[in-house]
Amino acid sequence: MINLKGKKIIITGSARRIGRELALASSKAGASVIIHHNQSQKEAEQTANDIRKLGGKAEIIHADFSEPEKANEIFSKVFRENNNIFALVNNAAIFKPIKFANTSLKEWRTHMDINLTMPFLLSQSFTSSLGKRKARIINILDWRALRPGYDHFPYTISKSALVSLTQTLALSLAPNIQVNGIALGAILPPADGGNENGIISKVPAGRWAKTTELSDAYLFLLRGPEYITGEIMHLDGGRHLV
Repeated sequence: MINLKGKKIIITGSARRIGRELALASSKAGASVIIHHNQSQKEAEQTANDIRKLGGKAEIIHADFSEPEKANEIFSKVFRENNNIFALVNNAAIFKPIKFANTSLKEWRTHMDINLTMPFLLSQSFTSSLGKRKARIINILDWRALRPGYDHFPYTISKSALVSLTQTLALSLAPNIQVNGIALGAILPPADGGNENGIISKVPAGRWAKTTELSDAYLFLLRGPEYITGEIMHLDGGRHLV
């Protein structure tokens, strides 16, 4: 397993929920963390403070991914100024329950900008700053990306495209950079207090994931064998099989 001490991990959308769990897991594994947020300054500061209380190091950056070019400029500067960033984790996403007939061009563009264009731009900026250093990219996906449904139309299309980007980058960036994805299922209950029982009833495992299971899967791809690249790991309790 790769030793993460002295290395930095930059995680988009890491102030709260899934991103926060990934940030804490990275810190506990020895890495310094760069926390990105858009509208969650208070939560970002709390996550950073929690990391520091554990003896870790954390920084915070703000960028609005609905403006890809401006956001990429902010990240490009961070990449240039830090020569010890080991991994980019593309976690930030927008997730709206919009069906095909109700998808406006604005909603389509917003989903594509945040869920697909930004991972593309950040991966490009990150890898161009590396020189010959080894590194990793992890894209946070969704079981829907490989088993498309109709209830989250622009989200599903953007995540399906991110699967293709993940695999194509794995080819383009080999052998020094490994690119993998984690397709998530029922990890955390809905933030809006939605129907939890309705979600779990369709999961073969019959339960929500444990946050330790998320951390273990993430750290395996972050620190594990260099021979694994282009892989999409499902962490969904078998949901993609149903």
